[in-house]
Order: sequence, then structure tokens, then C-alpha cells
Amino acid sequence: MNNLTLIIAEAGVNHNGSLDVAKQLVEAAAQAGADAVKFQTFTADTLVSKQAPKAQYQTQTTAKEESQYDMLKRLELDLEAHKELMRLCEERGIEFLSTPFDHHSIEVLDALGLETFKIGSGELTNLPYLRKIGALNKQIILSTGMADLGEVEDALDVLTQAGTALENITVLHCNTEYPSPMPDVNLRAMQTMAVAFPGVQVGYSDHTLGVEVPIAAVALGAKVIEKHFTLDKTMEGPDHKASLEPDELEAMVTAVRNIEVALGTGAKKPSPSEAKNKTVARKSIVAAKDIRKGDTYSKDNLTIKRPGTGISPMFWDDVLGNTALRDYYGDEIIER
Repeated sequence: MNNLTLIIAEAGVNHNGSLDVAKQLVEAAAQAGADAVKFQTFTADTLVSKQAPKAQYQTQTTAKEESQYDMLKRLELDLEAHKELMRLCEERGIEFLSTPFDHHSIEVLDALGLETFKIGSGELTNLPYLRKIGALNKQIILSTGMADLGEVEDALDVLTQAGTALENITVLHCNTEYPSPMPDVNLRAMQTMAVAFPGVQVGYSDHTLGVEVPIAAVALGAKVIEKHFTLDKTMEGPDHKASLEPDELEAMVTAVRNIEVALGTGAKKPSPSEAKNKTVARKSIVAAKDIRKGDTYSKDNLTIKRPGTGISPMFWDDVLGNTALRDYYGDEIIER
């Protein structure tokens, strides 16, 4: 990764099982300036049991009588859909990413040539899954929602022992509630992981409403930002309501890029744009009233005023007690 923040537009399952909608999401992500658009690769049969309940937020955004299995079944994207989306991403100059949810999905994405694997928060404690991805020795982005520091360390150990170098792993702080309550975001935990796991990059996967938290994460050092987006928040489906619409995604991307530039080098020195303001905003030692040649400079006949083209007030003590070498009118700048 370069020095810019990798911005992942999380399409997830907001395509509602429609390839046409998925393509529109790719177009919207590219138009917004995102670096990557991410989907989810799974089959309901290998992901969830038919008796598994939905998450609470899912019961509020989808039909209550529908099981999690049935919901996921209609949100699957088949292999041909993946290939079409990858072709479109290449045409639009945006990286295709997808989160696999089972061993077969890992194999599918590996065969499709993905160089970066995104691991969702729910798989952080899935030992066989972690070993399988770790053995691929790819770039890995690991979400850490619902995890404590020890669980993150355990997952990193599994991935590295399986064959992935630590420097090829990015850990994302995350809160998995949709939408995440602001008091639960705990953005400083991202910095805690940066200290705890030297060698890995850190980032943030956001499920809050709005864009201010991911922007703040960039200011705190996030190298990856992941944010859900949708074509329309009013669409039916589990994640639409907690997602950004295309214009909001574009605004977030613009804000992130502005923050990256604004962070600067860290050197404390005048910027090129403000150099011209020095003489206007700073002050000089000037005559408080008319001064005759040979008069002694004192607090009575000197004062400090703009502009800053003369002797700096930092030399006030050095000037006091000296003799005027010529006549000065009041408000005239004292010469060296």
C-alpha cells in the first residue's frame, strides 16, 4: 500500500442479489473516487444453519418471518457474477475485493486472482479459516469487531504461523452494531492496536451513521477505511439504512483526501502560502512620538505596531537605551 489511505467502498450485500444493482454499485464507487469496492462471497448452505437467528438489526430491516438462511440465500452472487464484476472493476480502474465466508469461497477468490483478502469480524476466531487464508501469503485486511486485544493477537499469530508476513496484514478497528452508537465507537482502540502490534498497519471499518468518524480515523492514522454504501438507503435489505448513498460516499472520499494533505510532514515551519503574511501580521518597534537625533530610546518614545518590516519586538530590550541616529516622526519604523 502507498502512503494514501486505502478507501474501500463496502457494497457488501447491498446489491440485493441482483447483478445489475451490483454493477451500479461498482460504477457509483468508482465515480466517488474510492480505491476499492468490496462484496461478499458465500453460499448460504455453507455459511449458516437453517435454524440460525438473524442479528437484531437484521430483524429490523428485513422480513421478521424470514430466516437468516433464507435472507442470505437470496443475497448470493454466483461465480459468473464475480467474473463480470471483476471485469467491470478493471474497466473502471477500481480494485475488486470480496470477503469470503467459508473455505470454498476462499478457494474461489484465490482462483480468481485476488491479491488482497478481507477477513470479516465474525471469522476472527475461526482457526481453520484463518489458517487457510494465512497459507495463501496474500495481503490481508482483518476486521476486529467484537474482539479484545488478546483475540486479535491470537488471530495474528495464526495468520503469521500459516505463512503470511506480519507487514502484509492490516487490522481494522470495528464495531459490528448497525448503526454503531457513537459512545461505542472507541476510535482510540485503533491506536492501541498500532502500539500493541508493531509491524502491522491499522485502519477502521465504520458502521456509524454519517462520515465524521472515518474522517477522524484518518486523522488518527488509519491506513485503510471501509464504509458501507448503497444506491438508496430506502431499499429493502439488512444493511441499506446504515450505509452512505453515492453523494455521501463521494463527500467522504473528498474529505479523507483533504485530511491526508492537511496532515502534512510534521515539520513546524512557515508554509509557502503564509510567508507573505509575516510582514502584515507581525509587528515592529516604532516611534511612539517624534524623536530627535541623539535622543535616548525609552518606553516613553517607543511602541510596537504593525507592520513587521522593521526591528522585531523580540529585540525590545536591546533597543532601549540606545541613541537615535536620526530624527523620527511618530509611527515611523525604527531602523537598525
